[in-house]
Amino acid sequence: MESTEYEKPLDEAQASALNEDELYERHRIVVDAGQETMRIDKFLQQRLSGVSRTKIKLATLNSCVLVNGSPCKASYSVKPADTISVLLPYPPHTDEIVPEDIPVDIVYEDDDIIVVDKVAGMVVHPAVGNFTGTLVNALTFHLQSQKGPDGQPLKPYLVHRIDKDTSGLLLVAKNEAAQVMLAKQFFDHTTERKYVALVWGDFDEDSGTIVGNLARSQKDRRVMAVYDDPEVGKHAVTHWTVKERFGYVTLVECVLETGRTHQIRAHMKHIGHPLFADSAYGGDKILKGTTFSKYRQFVDICFAIMPRQALHAFILGFEHPTTHQRMHFECPMPADMQSVLDRWRTYTQTR
Repeated sequence: MESTEYEKPLDEAQASALNEDELYERHRIVVDAGQETMRIDKFLQQRLSGVSRTKIKLATLNSCVLVNGSPCKASYSVKPADTISVLLPYPPHTDEIVPEDIPVDIVYEDDDIIVVDKVAGMVVHPAVGNFTGTLVNALTFHLQSQKGPDGQPLKPYLVHRIDKDTSGLLLVAKNEAAQVMLAKQFFDHTTERKYVALVWGDFDEDSGTIVGNLARSQKDRRVMAVYDDPEVGKHAVTHWTVKERFGYVTLVECVLETGRTHQIRAHMKHIGHPLFADSAYGGDKILKGTTFSKYRQFVDICFAIMPRQALHAFILGFEHPTTHQRMHFECPMPADMQSVLDRWRTYTQTR
């Protein structure tokens, strides 16, 4: 049986790098030849430690349980030699979450979901080195006055992540049913996600697609690298379009076809265009431009204004887990990134 994609506990660097492809438990079970007839929900409850029958039922309702490659009902009777595949969103953090009164920009909220415009510098989820001050701590505080059917305070259920120093839109479920339905959408890549990034260098083309498997770098486990070997890493696809050219740097829009750890950052580095100010991928140095001291001073000022990767998640679209209506959200660029872009516009015009 295959379970989670990673082993706990994670170190701080690994935890900060987690993205939606690590938020799922994936199981594959081949039913024994001597297995007696049994409903699949009961069978999975016996085989999957700590997973409730309710969660298994939710998984079957959302086509997260496949038998021999096809969705099944909770009442399906398992048969010898059946191959069962199960996708489950990772459960909430097992340790005590401390509610913290931290300001959060909530773009939208209803009974099932919260859409947040996350500020750069905020870790999404408690992990080694970051047990407080996270978005989950803040949302736990926000939700403690809201009660579920059992009378207990609601809690946030993550369905995807964005990096600590990336700003922008993040979707959070408020109950297990919404989490399972949304998690399936992220896993199937049926959500809409668009980012804007300021990257080093100019492009010969106005648009393009980057395809390359991503896995942790053998030289530095804190970052991801692109591998040509199809057996190494996870398939990743990033579509990019030039939005504005500044000569030495370029503003691009990135559309994710997959959602891998550090995908945009690693893919852009791979094609020779690291994100501006991205220290992990070498973008915090002057990679393009003149040697004049005034230019160096200008870039250093930009680095000081925005000491993090120039990446912002500005569009998020998905199907609502209850109403099934298509939801679409956009958020403006944060002040630090906007200020740097304005400076590059002025520099380009007066150069």
